[in-house]
Amino acid sequence: MARVLFSTWRGEFIDNRGKPEEEWAESQYKLPEQYETDRNAKAFIGWDGFAIFDESVDVVRLGTEYAATYQKYSEACGRCAPGRWGGRILYDLMDKIARGEGEVSDLEHLKEVSRTMMETSKCEIGRTVPKPLLDMMEYFHDTFMDLIENKKKSPLYDDRETNYIAKVTAPCMDACPTHVDIPAYIEGVRDLRYDDSLKATRKTMPLAHTCGRVCPHPCEDECRRANLDEPISIMELKRIGADYETDHHYEWLHPVPPKKEKSDKRVAIVGAGPAGLTAAYYLGVEGIQCDVYEELPVLGGEVAVGVPEYRMPVGKYNKDIELAKSVGTNFITNTKVDADMLRKFDKEYDATLLAFGTRLSKKVRAKNERPDMPGYWGAINFLDTINLYVKYGIGEPVDLTGKTVVCVGGGFTSMDVVRCSVRANAEKVIMLYRRDEKTIIRNTTYEEYHEAVEEGVEFIFHSAVEEIIEDKNGRLKALKCNRFELVPDPDGGRPQLVKIEGADFTIECDYLIPAVSQSADLSLLPEEWELELTSWNTLKTNGRDYMTSRKGLFAAGDCEYGPMTIVNAVGQAKRAASVISRYVHTGEVTLTDEEIMEDHLRKLRVYDKNEKVTGWLPGLPRQVSEKLPVDERKDNNREVNLGFTQEQAIAEAERCMRCYYIAMTAV
Repeated sequence: MARVLFSTWRGEFIDNRGKPEEEWAESQYKLPEQYETDRNAKAFIGWDGFAIFDESVDVVRLGTEYAATYQKYSEACGRCAPGRWGGRILYDLMDKIARGEGEVSDLEHLKEVSRTMMETSKCEIGRTVPKPLLDMMEYFHDTFMDLIENKKKSPLYDDRETNYIAKVTAPCMDACPTHVDIPAYIEGVRDLRYDDSLKATRKTMPLAHTCGRVCPHPCEDECRRANLDEPISIMELKRIGADYETDHHYEWLHPVPPKKEKSDKRVAIVGAGPAGLTAAYYLGVEGIQCDVYEELPVLGGEVAVGVPEYRMPVGKYNKDIELAKSVGTNFITNTKVDADMLRKFDKEYDATLLAFGTRLSKKVRAKNERPDMPGYWGAINFLDTINLYVKYGIGEPVDLTGKTVVCVGGGFTSMDVVRCSVRANAEKVIMLYRRDEKTIIRNTTYEEYHEAVEEGVEFIFHSAVEEIIEDKNGRLKALKCNRFELVPDPDGGRPQLVKIEGADFTIECDYLIPAVSQSADLSLLPEEWELELTSWNTLKTNGRDYMTSRKGLFAAGDCEYGPMTIVNAVGQAKRAASVISRYVHTGEVTLTDEEIMEDHLRKLRVYDKNEKVTGWLPGLPRQVSEKLPVDERKDNNREVNLGFTQEQAIAEAERCMRCYYIAMTAV
């Protein structure tokens, strides 16, 4: 909800002009009326209307600035005449009226050009920019006519105190935790400019190999193409640029050339997983020396030892790690940071980023549950043992021949456990999950779940372990399980899981592997620092600048949020690195306007699932990459997803509608 003087945002019409403030109607949308804690916004304008928060706003100047922003964009694009020439005409006519030289015919011309652009522009930015301008001309007609008839400037035409802060976004970009310019990298694939594609990705996402393979792709849930037929296969198109660079042995394609001279500023990073690698890369690009401390004997964190080889080949992941090394990052492995080391970092470094993961497996809360019981194997330790041997030859191979394995969970970790168990030759593999098939797909991906089913994993839904049964030698022998059913909430809330009496069942098994969740080991935090923690026992930040309650100590990734996806960890670390890059020089914690606008737009939500998409032909099929057949994959660790062919990649990229939008806030 936002208090507005006037709004046409997303079809709403609120006009509080002439009314006392206590009678103002509120917008139903989370419009950015407060730009920052100490700065209020005066107005907001974007692809679906505009809103005014302050009576002092000069509407014509607001529209002129918006048109000026689009005009610069359209000159750089130039892919269609309506977008390019229309953008120039919009700005020229808006500015002509704003400076007091307009005619009535200019107003009519503006309306005509706006409607033509909305009907004929090739991409959404050209189709949507005229929308708020038409709204202005309709609802502030008298304001426009006053300037035209009296040949006077708009009230704030020469004002230089108001800042007009613009950002180009898209529904998919908004949904991506790293805000990757997705239409740009897809366009690079379509145009066979794989170098441009990779550079577009790496502006905000350095792990292109990784997130081109194991990302849960929330962007696809907010792809406008889904309103027409099916979403673009965004994730799979991301890996193409990265594989192109690697397969052709090119030099690193940095979107911004790393600074050759290192500054005297130093940052300590604890953890060399996705968050630590991301922060090290972007700080290194800025010429800031980073020392990354990693407890494991290998770099990469949980992606290295948790995500199996068949999903994320270590050779490809190592390329993402080498990218972080290429900017001068210093990595120190086999080093478990403790409180004394953190105290030392506090004195010797200009800032410290905690980027370690959540590597303590949580219990399933069953009777007789003892982590030291033979046959009870925590998911993190299980995957460490599997992957350290498979990927690095460290330790001993896991052989589950003739064994029955039961995993409890419903996320990516549990999927990795059961599919690794299949490859370790287990005789039977079962996953118990308290909820249903639909939820497990939402927690992971459709592909991941169905590939596990193909490989022979048995899923038992609406079930949970009540008691662990051991044999006379104290070894795990069987599991007593409960069945549940979903009972609708009479008040319309979330359905509740209720135990079905008399429906208990027993599973005889050799191993129970709990993968319900993980927690962070916070024993390294000095007690006297009294750091604020969340109710989930993770490091508390404001979720925007990622500084903890101690000045100069930042946190990103699982240790800040709890177990999350790789792309979430990367997004947090990218933001933290940006903040740290300024903090080490100024001692101040600040966000850029780009970052502030990102946060506002995410609250507002760019994607509209109820939008009826017009102007595009439906029915272009989504491309499906080749997968290794079941019989060729389930007894080994070859990569399952073979990726698109060039023909498939181009066909899929051509389905993209380039749904760019411009948003602007007057502050």
